Amino acid sequence: MRIFRHRPLTCEEVVELVTEYLEGTLPRADRRRFEVHLSGCAHCTEFLRQMQITIAITGELRMDDLSPELQQDFTALFRHWRSETALTGESQ
Repeated sequence: MRIFRHRPLTCEEVVELVTEYLEGTLPRADRRRFEVHLSGCAHCTEFLRQMQITIAITGELRMDDLSPELQQDFTALFRHWRSETALTGESQ
């Protein structure tokens, strides 16, 4: 994603960049802008915290930990998401 470096990031851009930020692949200048945005945005800071918690929890989650109903729900959600991205042409 190409970002204009002369302006602050928007909340939408922060959401789009959160994976790169967490993986440590965000270029230094964009990482700094990301962190500057977080310092003034409670909503994005909370979103980042939720993503970190989700990653920590799912890293410990096994298929056997889920009830059959929950497994079906997750499968249905994933299939819905895949069909939506196929319709909109969005990439992963």
